[in-house]
Amino acid sequence: MYTQERTAMTNLVVGGPVAVNSYDNAIVAALVENRPVMLVHAFNGGYLRPVELKEESHDKGVQLATALDPATKEAKGHLWHITPAGFFGQRPLYFIESAAGQVTPKPPAAGQADAGRGDDGTPKPQRRRITVHRDAPKSTCDTVQLGLPDKVGDNWRGKNGAPEDTQLWVVTVTPWGGITFVPITHPDAILGFKDHAVTANGEVRVTYNWGGDFTGTVINTFYPRLPNEWDVPYHHVFT
Repeated sequence: MYTQERTAMTNLVVGGPVAVNSYDNAIVAALVENRPVMLVHAFNGGYLRPVELKEESHDKGVQLATALDPATKEAKGHLWHITPAGFFGQRPLYFIESAAGQVTPKPPAAGQADAGRGDDGTPKPQRRRITVHRDAPKSTCDTVQLGLPDKVGDNWRGKNGAPEDTQLWVVTVTPWGGITFVPITHPDAILGFKDHAVTANGEVRVTYNWGGDFTGTVINTFYPRLPNEWDVPYHHVFT
C-alpha cells in the first residue's frame, strides 16, 4: 500500500493508494481507515489534547501535553480522528476531530434529514473539530477552538457563511514520515504553537509556514501513534 522511496511532492498528499516515506502504519490507519490516533509532536514527543475534555465545551482550544494522565486517557482525550471531508481541487481534505466528548446523535425527528451513517449503518458520531479563527495567523487572539460546527464562536466560522470552511485541512505526509496540517482558509499557514514555542502545555495556534511548502517544517510535524502505543516512550528526532 505504501512505498519506502521518496516520491514527488504531488504524491505525498494522502488519498486512495498511499505513498509515504515511512514504515508507520498509523499514518495509513489514520487517513484511510479513520482509526483514532495520538498526534505526537516530532520535536519534543508531547501529544495534542483538548484543553477541555467535556463534550459541552466548544470555546476552548488545544494544547501540547507531555504526560498522559489517567483522566485524559479515560476520556480518550489523547486520541484524534482525521476524518475525510471532500476535496479542494485534487487535494483531499480532512477534519481533525477529538475522540473526547463525542456523542451519538439522536434519531432525526419526522421530516428532518439524517445526519449521515457509517458503512455499518449506525449514525455517525458528532465529534468536536479543530477550528481556525478567520483572521489567523494575523490576529493575536485565540486562533484555534475545538467545537462542533454550529457551536463555535462567530469568528471561527467561514466568511462565506459555511462553518465548515474553517475546519477543513490539507493533511500532508512529510518526507521524514510525519504529517502536517494546513488550513484551507490560510494556505500559507500551518498548525503550530503560540510564539513558535514547542513547550509543555503550549497552546496550539495557526502560524506562518516558514517552510514555504505543504510539508511545513520539522517543528510543526506530528507522528500518528496508534492507541495501543500510548505508553511507548518516543525519542526526539534531534538526539
